[in-house]
Amino acid sequence: MNKKPTNDYPPVNQMNQAQKVEIVMDIFSSITNKYDFLNRFLSLRQDLFWRKKTVEKMRFFKSFKFLDIATGTGDLAIDAVNMHPEIKATGLDFVQNMIDYGNVKIKDQNLKDRVDLKWGDATDINYEDNTFDVTAMAFGIRNIPDKVKALTEMKRVVFPDGQILILELTTPDPGFFKNIYSFYLNSLLPKIAKRFTANPAAYEYLADSIMNFPTRSEFISLLDSIGFKNIKAIPLSLGICTLYIAYK
Repeated sequence: MNKKPTNDYPPVNQMNQAQKVEIVMDIFSSITNKYDFLNRFLSLRQDLFWRKKTVEKMRFFKSFKFLDIATGTGDLAIDAVNMHPEIKATGLDFVQNMIDYGNVKIKDQNLKDRVDLKWGDATDINYEDNTFDVTAMAFGIRNIPDKVKALTEMKRVVFPDGQILILELTTPDPGFFKNIYSFYLNSLLPKIAKRFTANPAAYEYLADSIMNFPTRSEFISLLDSIGFKNIKAIPLSLGICTLYIAYK
């Protein structure tokens, strides 16, 4: 009998901070080689559209440097330098497997001189104040236990009037589509993922983390409490993803 590769994870609302950090590292270390494929497949390639909308909104004005936090395999950083040829990007992630995988992609695309992926902690960014024009995080803030600390760090390392963008999976407004989406997240997605990954519990966690993420109004209030200005939320694909834009 095959040994089950990974134990089930506790519900998101029952995890303490230390547990969540350990679980997130375990999840992303275990699905690295299928991560890009499953992003495309399970989102029906909408993730490409979501990242495109994000990099279109980026505004560079001083250092022409971009910091991508929780970069994963580097997709957002790669998209940013391809759309903005005048910039250089740094990507940080605390899962070394993801960084290693992303660096292979960057080498294959001849972008080593423009994209630098390295290990880093979103809650303790190893850069001076006022270093970047833009900081962003795609599908990462949901997995960080101390969201205030991570967002405060993003604010610290951008210049005054610098921009932060948060792209995150969200739930649609109440109604028929939300019911369909909830069924997909909680019932279909883990079953589909089981066919492609050795750790299907990772996608049960994904569904749970989306359902427990703050609403748009709650997240806007959080950004406001940290001191961001000109905060805007842009629902994408009927609200299953939201792009938040704010300024220091």
